[in-house]
Amino acid sequence: MKLLQKFQVVRYLTIVIALEIVAVSINFFYVPAKVAAGGATGFAILMYELAGFDRAITVLVVNLLMIILAAIFLDRGTTARITFGSLVLPILLKVTPSFQILTDRTFAVLVGGTIFALGVAMLYRVDASSGGTAVPPMILKKYFRIAPALSLLIIDTVVSFGNLLTEGLGALILALFSLIITAAVMNYIETGLDRRKMIYITSNTRIEDVKVYLTENETSYTAMGVRGGYTGDAREILMVILDNHEYNHLVRGLHAVDPQAFIIAYDISEAHGGTFV
Repeated sequence: MKLLQKFQVVRYLTIVIALEIVAVSINFFYVPAKVAAGGATGFAILMYELAGFDRAITVLVVNLLMIILAAIFLDRGTTARITFGSLVLPILLKVTPSFQILTDRTFAVLVGGTIFALGVAMLYRVDASSGGTAVPPMILKKYFRIAPALSLLIIDTVVSFGNLLTEGLGALILALFSLIITAAVMNYIETGLDRRKMIYITSNTRIEDVKVYLTENETSYTAMGVRGGYTGDAREILMVILDNHEYNHLVRGLHAVDPQAFIIAYDISEAHGGTFV
């Protein structure tokens, strides 16, 4: 029970830190640049520029509406996860100061989009959300099987077009550019921080020598029986998973053992658990 409680404390602390990162990206970069790059925060920037509405209050109103939709159309657990972030983010937007750090708008959007992506990716890692426009894609996925990434992109693009009413075409282009940057950074954070190589190795005549080389170099491998499609001959193929920086060294060593060794390498995003030897 104590371990579970400790885990929950760490989880909610991570959510608050992630939401503060989102708030920093908005108040330090997007707001001074006057660029609304989608989402509830982007809509709040538009409302501030058009009518002077308080950004934090606007985000709160939008998020409360999204909580109601989530309560109606989504399950209780999802609604609970959305509710915490939806209520905390407007508070952080209000208490976090807003001032200009970068004078170049393009650079500000680039940095802001990267920081925003970091915060959102952290939320995804702990199965949380900041609410807002992330809710409709969840509903569309549940009832209409529409990919959340597609529907979220459409919603954010529609919000971004509001820049035409505030700062013109230049701000719209920067907003769309920011969406691309954010998506790319989030994808890298989600699948790239633990990126490794998965290698398949086989040899016509020296598979045992290859095994000896791997063992001597403390490289774990999994041996699998396969059969040639043309000859029908049975042989072994070895699977190795290793960090990227070890790849070139391993390939050179394998070719030293057997210059004709057949090697296939794949990039994999993550590898979990123990080693199967």
